[in-house]
Amino acid sequence: MERLTSPRMIHDIQKKYDFHFSKRYGQNFLTDGNIIEKILEGADIQEEDYILEIGPGIGTMTQYLCERSAHVLAVEIDQKLIPILNDTLRDYSNKTILNEDVLRINLKEELKKVSDKPFKVIANLPYYITSEIIMNLLERDLPIESITVMVQREVAERMIAPPGKKDYGALSVAVQFYSKPQIVTIVPKTVFMPQPKVESAVINLKILDEPPVEAQKEVFFKVVKASFSMRRKTLLNCLSNGLNMDRQKVIEVLEKCDIDGKRRGETLSLKEFAKIANEITV
Repeated sequence: MERLTSPRMIHDIQKKYDFHFSKRYGQNFLTDGNIIEKILEGADIQEEDYILEIGPGIGTMTQYLCERSAHVLAVEIDQKLIPILNDTLRDYSNKTILNEDVLRINLKEELKKVSDKPFKVIANLPYYITSEIIMNLLERDLPIESITVMVQREVAERMIAPPGKKDYGALSVAVQFYSKPQIVTIVPKTVFMPQPKVESAVINLKILDEPPVEAQKEVFFKVVKASFSMRRKTLLNCLSNGLNMDRQKVIEVLEKCDIDGKRRGETLSLKEFAKIANEITV
């Protein structure tokens, strides 16, 4: 079968199934096989791997994944794409297609139906819901060893940003708490149909066996959320307001942690957030 990265193939499929790109689902299909190869390389796909693909679209990348891995569980929210996927993937027996919203299903249960082994996640995510899906995957205690996704370039840069950089924020801290992020490649908007308005990036998140810091997770993230709640305010003000804590108590906590209350949240490392979390009870 001709590769689905061919614009002619995409147009033929659209015509055959009377399919139109959905703005609601943020659909942008890849038209460059070289980018797909870079995604697979960045994800380190091996023949024994089990893959969770979110948003397979018409199966462009799914074809490659089926040829390179043990099994692909493809979760597609758009019902109109299901008959197309059944057609374009008809030659592959090592796939399962689910017409579901990945944010609403019992994903752990669906993964277990396919295999007890850990999965690698591959996805070309809609920009409007990128962070929600990634955090959902990270927080749900799923059998996942890595997440390799296509996202808006500025979102990828936020995920890898270190303390003190303008891109550093709550998303940076959360991603780096659960994983080791690395940008695989930058993707120009010209390799999509239809073309998005911004550049994209492929980022790989290698899931950590243990967080890089020791802290009670719920308290840690309350501290992080509060610290970034008012980016122009000092850490002292942010924590007092965001945690609804007595100002003097916050001063004492910060002094114990040897952290200047005049600093701003975006200058704190994960280790410093953990220090604060370990000194308070929220």
